[in-house]
Amino acid sequence: MAELKTKRNDHDVLAFIEDFADTEQKKKDAYELLRFMQTATGYEPKMWGPSIIGFGSYHYKSNRSKQEGDWPLVGFSPRKAAISLYVYSQTDKNDALLEKFGKFKKGVGCIYVKKLSDIDLDVLGALINETIRFLKERYPETN
Repeated sequence: MAELKTKRNDHDVLAFIEDFADTEQKKKDAYELLRFMQTATGYEPKMWGPSIIGFGSYHYKSNRSKQEGDWPLVGFSPRKAAISLYVYSQTDKNDALLEKFGKFKKGVGCIYVKKLSDIDLDVLGALINETIRFLKERYPETN
């Protein structure tokens, strides 16, 4: 079984944003997300792998494979094509919230937005809260 490459590390979150965010708008949005997610979660931001800023963590074990590891409860990455938001767990409440979220695209494990002004931050906060609630219920040893 391959080892998970995306792990929490001690790299500097602010330096990452300065180096990785490729436009001034992306930097502005990344700093706003940093403050927003830290306030919403109560967790300090930590780097996960080379390009994800995560908040909190949980340990998972896959039911379908032997894969297991640690992953942030929620997080984001200011990628070139779009900001990747790791704030979604498939629950009925989150699915209903997405209907009011704004302009986005949904991938398998994340939500993509071009800029923060395209989405409703109150809905983002509700998505974060619901995802953390779901993950803590599913993985009781969550940090």
